[in-house]
Amino acid sequence: MIGESPSAEDYLLKLRRELEIRNLSRKTVKSYTHFVGDFLGWRNGREITQDTVKDYVQERLAQKDPSTVSSSISALKFFFGKVLGKKLYIPYPKRNNKIPVVLTAEEVKMLIDSTANVKHRLILRLLYGCGLRVSEVVNLKKSNFDFGEGLIHIRLSKGRKDRFVKIPESMLDELSAYSKLNDSESFFPSSRGGRLSTATIQKIVKKSSEKAGIKKDISPHTLRHSFATHLLEGGTDLRIIQKLLGHSDIKTTQIYTHVSTQSIKKIKSPIDSL
Repeated sequence: MIGESPSAEDYLLKLRRELEIRNLSRKTVKSYTHFVGDFLGWRNGREITQDTVKDYVQERLAQKDPSTVSSSISALKFFFGKVLGKKLYIPYPKRNNKIPVVLTAEEVKMLIDSTANVKHRLILRLLYGCGLRVSEVVNLKKSNFDFGEGLIHIRLSKGRKDRFVKIPESMLDELSAYSKLNDSESFFPSSRGGRLSTATIQKIVKKSSEKAGIKKDISPHTLRHSFATHLLEGGTDLRIIQKLLGHSDIKTTQIYTHVSTQSIKKIKSPIDSL
């Protein structure tokens, strides 16, 4: 009918087009369409206005973590600006100051030692040894490895940025030998063909954690947090850690100055002098 409002599907198609013509990552496209789709389904016929979004955000904050709601606000601001041609004035909620879970060096060793499968063991060692994101591990190709220079080229990672990371010396020979075991271009191919999924790696970490008897609630990203924290505690400059992790803003890397407990452990309480 003439004058009929676009359907949720129409809006999402327009949103996807705006995201894709900007060459944003598949992860961003998937995330933004998910959050906007959730909002469009929630509104139940209500007019798409700033007040409607505020009601949506208020309800979601009662159910979800502020960081997740902040991601949905970013998606909705993009949707309003690029699809609806409107400005969305809505603040981001204050985030909970949660310190990320970090393993001790001993716990990392326990985690790796409890993993018998060669491929799974290598994945855990790369997550920790190079501080990689789980998405970067699943996207690794053999062509990304330069064993002569001892470097891995991480291509088009988060924020569409390339970077190099150093291959740990203790892993050079093992990774080189592993790369010759099959003809797949993917470094860690799935048994069904193609690449592994992030969900598979999450299961590997969970299973190894249970076998190792680690009580902390950990994920693949915990190994990245542990890598950065242990480098900082070992005296590596924060700017170098920022570059290794691929952070655009040093403020993101500075969280590890709060995570490290080394300086706290060195403090002598006044009660010890009584």
